[in-house]
Amino acid sequence: MSYDLVIRNGTVVDGTGAPRKQADVAVKDGLIVEVGKVDGTAKRTIDAKDLIVAPGFVDPHTHYDAQICWDDVTSPSCWHGVTSVMMGNCGVGLAPCRPEAREIAAWDLVNVEAIPFDVLAKGVTWDWETFPEYMDAAARRGSGLNLGFLCALTPFRHYVIGEESMERAATPDETKEIARLLRESMDAGAFGFTSTNAGQHIGYQGRPLACRLASQDEFRAYGNVLKEVGHGAIEVALTNEVSRVSPQERELLDLLLTSSGRPVTWLALLNRDDNPNQVQETLAEVDDLIKRGSVPQATCRPLVGQIDLSKPFLFANMPCFNPVFNRPVEEQIAVYRNADFRAAFKESLKKALIFSARWEVAIVLEVSDPAMQKYVGRNVADIARERNAHPADTFLDLACEDQLKLQYTYDFFNADESKIPDLINESRIMIGLSDGGAHVDSLCDAGYATYLLGTWVRERGAMSLERAVQRITTEPAKLFGIKNRGRIAPGLAADFAIFDMATVGSPKRGEMRYDLPGGGRRLVVPAKGVEFTIVNGTPVFEHGKDTGARPGTVLRSGRA
Repeated sequence: MSYDLVIRNGTVVDGTGAPRKQADVAVKDGLIVEVGKVDGTAKRTIDAKDLIVAPGFVDPHTHYDAQICWDDVTSPSCWHGVTSVMMGNCGVGLAPCRPEAREIAAWDLVNVEAIPFDVLAKGVTWDWETFPEYMDAAARRGSGLNLGFLCALTPFRHYVIGEESMERAATPDETKEIARLLRESMDAGAFGFTSTNAGQHIGYQGRPLACRLASQDEFRAYGNVLKEVGHGAIEVALTNEVSRVSPQERELLDLLLTSSGRPVTWLALLNRDDNPNQVQETLAEVDDLIKRGSVPQATCRPLVGQIDLSKPFLFANMPCFNPVFNRPVEEQIAVYRNADFRAAFKESLKKALIFSARWEVAIVLEVSDPAMQKYVGRNVADIARERNAHPADTFLDLACEDQLKLQYTYDFFNADESKIPDLINESRIMIGLSDGGAHVDSLCDAGYATYLLGTWVRERGAMSLERAVQRITTEPAKLFGIKNRGRIAPGLAADFAIFDMATVGSPKRGEMRYDLPGGGRRLVVPAKGVEFTIVNGTPVFEHGKDTGARPGTVLRSGRA
């Protein structure tokens, strides 16, 4: 028999958790047709001797909604063996969108996901209005990876209600129309809808992101859409205090589960220095909801980010920062130097939910002014003592002195890596939370899959290879109902990550590149040891190089 591709002599880890085995894999017309001893000829043969052949990794939490307009390989995820990505998370997205509202949609992405406005203005193609048209536009452009789309609730509410969507709940008639548009999108292949409960998620002009104003009646109606179609899932950025579910947040989870009858994945469970037992306490508190389909997400990496006070999204849940958003740098500096602002900032830090003011881990990473080079590599606590100043004042002063070009690095969560194995081995938690495509110059966790394999499987022995692969393939695919991906078996899509177990991995910290539209910068994490990323039977990356092939497809819920 003749095949399009045969992968020979590899060690197959099929994604189910089953023991690895030596086997060939044959592919024809984008599908796996044989696994075992394969005879016959092939147009292309890959010798995978000494390599692991795994299903392509499925990233359940990305924000590539805009990036797919200018990057048809969806980097850096493609470098790390990821073959399918799920977009539209946290209630913020670009469709549906009327032409006159494009700037509002862009500013929502700026404020929530820290993607520069100039990059969006130069890079987003806007060749759609409705959500089905958005999916179709992605299909026309072509893609290296498979693209899955979730309906972000904010643009749906804005499309129907207008700017008042940032001020109030929908009326019954408006709710009915939003539900109709959601149903239309689900019928077109969307994988569900997303929202956010997080106070730091502010939108256009510093107003609440529109989905945060949705009422319980609205959520009940939108959940009912998923119950009616019988497929899909819901994602929600739930916790205002990381790893802690409040009574109101628990009520929202319950409502979404009850109204939809579908899985609800939520953010986030991460280890906290101030309460090492918080994750287990929360799991115990919401275990009954987990048994009904509530799936918290976590990352396997230390959450290390860079702080840029010209784009202060990390502080959006502090009202004192509202006058800073979407303003010129000179106006931002004036606010930061204001005594009333500083007093309010110091007060807010006493109950900070994300930035915990551990000044000893707030380190100056990069400056533009040569005179300030002496501060690079030093922490704010040390510099404040040297200046005989309050650390909060020093934090602001240093940024202002460098015209807000200064970058801090900060260890937010999972800083104590000895606690991460307990997190990622907890079967009630889904590994994901990459945020690929978001926070472009402040953090990059899109390399979580290779970090899991290199750090936690090979170096630390925290879990078996078989279990690790299952966690990042079958589990996310199953949650979203992607039926023909995430495993290696005859009849399924030929998506593979082929890697060298001796070298696979990724670093904790990324590197800055200036490759966004208009020369904008982004932080990326390079991959090691990934020899092939194969999508629908065609190599997209070989030995770290782009092949130029774009075999990806737009995944359609109920048909994927």
